[in-house]
Amino acid sequence: MPSDPSFSIGVDYGTNSVRALVVDTASGEEIATAVRQFAHGEQGVITDPREPNLARQHPADYAEGFVHAVGQAVRAAGTVPGFHPSRVVGLGVDATGSTPIPVDADGVALALKPQFDREPDAMAWLWKDHTSHAEAAEITERARAGDYPYLAKCGGTYSSEWFWSKILRCARTSPEIAHAAYSWVEQADYIPALITGNRKPETMARSACAAGHKGMHNPDWGGLPAEVFLRGLSPYLAEVRGRFAPRVSPSDQPAGPLAEQFAAAVGLPPGIPVAVGIIDAHAGAVGSGVGPGTLVKIIGTSTCDCMVAPMDGSMPDIPGVCGIARESILPGMLGIEAGQSAVGDIFNWFVQRIAPGGGPAADLHARLTAEASALKPGHSGLVALDWHNGNRTVLTDPLLTGLIVGQTLHTTAAEIYRALIEATAFGALKIIERLAEYGVAIDRVVNCGGIAEKSPLVMQIYADVCNRPMLVSRSTQACALGAAVFGAVVGGAHPDVPAAQAAMTGVRRESYHPDPAAAGVYRELYAVYSRLHDAFGGVAPGEEMGAVMKDLLRIKAAARR
Repeated sequence: MPSDPSFSIGVDYGTNSVRALVVDTASGEEIATAVRQFAHGEQGVITDPREPNLARQHPADYAEGFVHAVGQAVRAAGTVPGFHPSRVVGLGVDATGSTPIPVDADGVALALKPQFDREPDAMAWLWKDHTSHAEAAEITERARAGDYPYLAKCGGTYSSEWFWSKILRCARTSPEIAHAAYSWVEQADYIPALITGNRKPETMARSACAAGHKGMHNPDWGGLPAEVFLRGLSPYLAEVRGRFAPRVSPSDQPAGPLAEQFAAAVGLPPGIPVAVGIIDAHAGAVGSGVGPGTLVKIIGTSTCDCMVAPMDGSMPDIPGVCGIARESILPGMLGIEAGQSAVGDIFNWFVQRIAPGGGPAADLHARLTAEASALKPGHSGLVALDWHNGNRTVLTDPLLTGLIVGQTLHTTAAEIYRALIEATAFGALKIIERLAEYGVAIDRVVNCGGIAEKSPLVMQIYADVCNRPMLVSRSTQACALGAAVFGAVVGGAHPDVPAAQAAMTGVRRESYHPDPAAAGVYRELYAVYSRLHDAFGGVAPGEEMGAVMKDLLRIKAAARR
């Protein structure tokens, strides 16, 4: 007789909401899901019109979101034959990063205390917060001047999106918050600590993923950056370092058992193992089948490009990537991360702020997509730079801005919309070329996220620009599925992550293949994009731009013939 089925749960904390997914560990069948929007701010994000670089979340939304999303998903799964809460073997959590949270000595987020409830600096500093760009530049300069090795594994430049720069910013601009904060905890560590009750900063499970990619943690230099380095920036950073758990763990390890309080609230038995947390995009890579030779592009408001490589010492340092870290995506492998600071955010910006027509954003996206799909590559005579929220890879400059060249009095909204899509595809190709330049073999590209699932236009343009097939993850909830994979492993349903991936993940039968004629036009447009990229990005500031418009006019004329 067949054994009783077992299930795992993935909990995916995103920018605007938390999603819970119940998965059959044997087949990967997703039997129930639920979403809880964050209550605070605008779509879950606290902003400040006086400071456009600020983006925060309220930690109160995290516990509330877990209870509602997981509880609703478990109740929905209860209607599926074969499911019972007692058959849930494990639970995994992914979260945005770097999203550090100031906490007290007991691991309680400061924003949960009445005196700090309305203080943005006491909240979670969301991944897309760029207020610490000056501090990031200072960290980079100090590492370079002192010949410290810390930048080698994060592309040569430290980012304003990351752990230490945000803490340093808080210490300098809100010393009362820094004084009250005993330590800082990444969101990917905070959620597992919260739901297991292991909340002490010195003892909670710390993710190798978040620490390695965002906190400059690496065994080559003994873990976190040296105390003398951090103290030279601020004594407060050295204090935070001293209150960080002494070891980090991959996500196939347990963070602890599900605490009775949360188990009762969501309808699960207490004691279910909870996996060590992981960054959301990295979980999406796992849920999309990442492995040697497979590049996974997680396409959403921004993109994260993930690959893995053997930990045999053969991987060179790659300038401009967001990090190379041990066991950060798959246990036993090096994790490589790159990405773009805005993709879906650029399309939404155009629809919500610029495009004429009014009405619901979804309707405008649909109309512009239909009109843009009728255009040929090069037809508009436009080329754009996709830096509306800075450049994450390969220039690692958060202060760069967007650009559109070639507009006339006849330029339409659909032409601009398509040019913005093409710009993000050109940025994606820059990343692929940088990885290939340093010997990273890319045999296939798998895409996941809402845009990959819902926009054939975007996927076809990416296939044509990159001149390679674009596959799409089978799961519409790849991040939550990746978290569920780790839940299945810590729960004993599979011996390791590759075995769990083989059983639980896959790609769709439909894929996108490059059109030779379109790929040829895009080669020409990409050459123009590259000249603009290097000139405005500071790579080749003396680049002659005089022929750019003439080249665009030539490409446009050929396309219209």
